Amino acid sequence: MSSPNIVLILADNLGWGELGCYGGGALRGAPTPRIDALARQGLLLQNFNVESDCVPTRSALMTGRHPIRTGSLQSVPPGLPQGLTRWEITLAQLLSQQGYATAHYGKWHLGDVEGRYPSDRGFDTWYGIPRTTDESQFTSSIGYDPSVADLPYVMQGQAGAPTEQVQLYDLDARRGIDAELVQRACTFMQRNVAAKRPFFLYFPMVHLHFPTLPHADFAGRTGHGDFADAMAEMDHRVGQVVDEVERLGIANDTLFVFCSDNGPEFRQPYRGTAGPWRGTYHTAMEGSLRVPFIARWPGRIAAGRVSNEIVHVTDLFTTLAKVGGAEVPADRPIDGVDQRDFLFGAQEKSAREGFIFYIKQEMRALKWRDWKLHFYWEPEVNEGKGKLESPYLFNLTRDPKEESDVLVFNTWVMGPMLRMVKAFNDSVEQHPNTRPGARDPA
Repeated sequence: MSSPNIVLILADNLGWGELGCYGGGALRGAPTPRIDALARQGLLLQNFNVESDCVPTRSALMTGRHPIRTGSLQSVPPGLPQGLTRWEITLAQLLSQQGYATAHYGKWHLGDVEGRYPSDRGFDTWYGIPRTTDESQFTSSIGYDPSVADLPYVMQGQAGAPTEQVQLYDLDARRGIDAELVQRACTFMQRNVAAKRPFFLYFPMVHLHFPTLPHADFAGRTGHGDFADAMAEMDHRVGQVVDEVERLGIANDTLFVFCSDNGPEFRQPYRGTAGPWRGTYHTAMEGSLRVPFIARWPGRIAAGRVSNEIVHVTDLFTTLAKVGGAEVPADRPIDGVDQRDFLFGAQEKSAREGFIFYIKQEMRALKWRDWKLHFYWEPEVNEGKGKLESPYLFNLTRDPKEESDVLVFNTWVMGPMLRMVKAFNDSVEQHPNTRPGARDPA
């Protein structure tokens, strides 16, 4: 097939240490046999890196640009300007231009007004939630006032038509939504296989974002509570999509990617784990940056491969665009690099050595090779000490918990790392960042 199908499943707040293939699974109260099997059939990355929050990661994935460039820096309540401006070019737009059928089933979080819904940004069809999952708690919260805080809805839309509300997004809807998303995803694949049209299925599922509540069919399944039950359901849902790809006979023509948007939840009782890494999302610790990533494409990606090479979420934009035959935009800085040679085994090394890491407007950290440089220190959410006069430097191979600052012995590392900062700042000077909440261009 000259244009392979692309299936991209994005779990929500799935920590590095949750899955069996990453050392969790049964140890976390929920075996994950389907995702573990997927990992054995392809490539498992130990050093796949994302942003600190849902919105910036999704922005980076859809545009190939660091979110500080796009102004998509954090989650914003309903009714306030948010998401990607229409000047940004999405992965779905690029693939659609190459003849792909495109669908979004799940959580968008990149715009909740006409003009910014998925069906306005390159997706032929979409179904899911425009913002985030904790809104499902609104209507059951004591004192909730719908006159001042918008009711959350599950929505759907088609390209060229207005997006419409489907049902109230309450706790019952939250429990059932991933099952609905799988059903729609399978129908979409069936339709396009019958039409002999390549497709891009983007499935940003709801699990494991808080409130981490399982479908009724999985409630009590593990005996270890809602979180473990939800993880067992997540594994099952991924398996359902894998099974449909197999049933349709398209596995050899399909690049299948499963990954997470952020590190683990930090809120009790839904707190997750990043395994050997320290921290959760909303920090610059490795537990925030590193998340699971598995890619399978029989005949193109070697089975059973494991790599600790650095890959960044922006690379998905560039790599998947190239896989689909598209060229990335040349009129703006694109931070994602083409990882096809690494992904398909033509080279053992990643096409990148490091990256910058922002939280909102602050450059918090840098990664380069085995090194991590922190400009701010906040190992736990909301417990930051502010900007450091002298940055902390850690060697992540020898010190995965980021406990021993070794800058005084390794000041040579500042040279290549700060050159990364200068190159980025030079590009911003030439191509200024979009401010958060900016309006769409006229």
